[in-house]
Amino acid sequence: MARFIQLILSNIPTITFILAIVIALRPHAGRPLSLRLLNWMLLLAVGVSYVWSGVFHVFFPNVAASSIGWANSPFQYEIGVADIAIGVVAIASFWRGFEFKAAVVIYIALFSLGVAIGHVYQMVTAHDYAANNFGVLLVITIAQMVLLPVLLWLAAKGEDASSRHAPQSPQRFTPT
Repeated sequence: MARFIQLILSNIPTITFILAIVIALRPHAGRPLSLRLLNWMLLLAVGVSYVWSGVFHVFFPNVAASSIGWANSPFQYEIGVADIAIGVVAIASFWRGFEFKAAVVIYIALFSLGVAIGHVYQMVTAHDYAANNFGVLLVITIAQMVLLPVLLWLAAKGEDASSRHAPQSPQRFTPT
């Protein structure tokens, strides 16, 4: 069972990243590709993946720790709660306006930078080459760190300035 859970934990970020791209590539009248991709990345690649990761850090700390080459520690709970919070806010951003998305993207980019630096440092100093420390997950983290701000910038260029400043309720905003 632990191997199955570890396999799922290792692949959810990759699956949601690819799924976000595939869904965003579907044509949709009135919404530029950059905004669709930003929305789906926030919902799936960040939102679902971070909630999923957080659940494992909080409720299955031994499995989460071993998948990144660590021993279990109280840190598992703290990073788990942080991951869940990031995921929930990213999911909420799917239905919110541009300013909300911008704040979420800036936070995720900075958090991802710290995570990437930390994982590379662990690889160099502790020779930690575990799959979820120095593997596809690190590549996705770095890709999101770069891609999300670029998509935000492209979406900002493509939107009418007046529509960015008008508050949007979930009922009026269609993210796809």
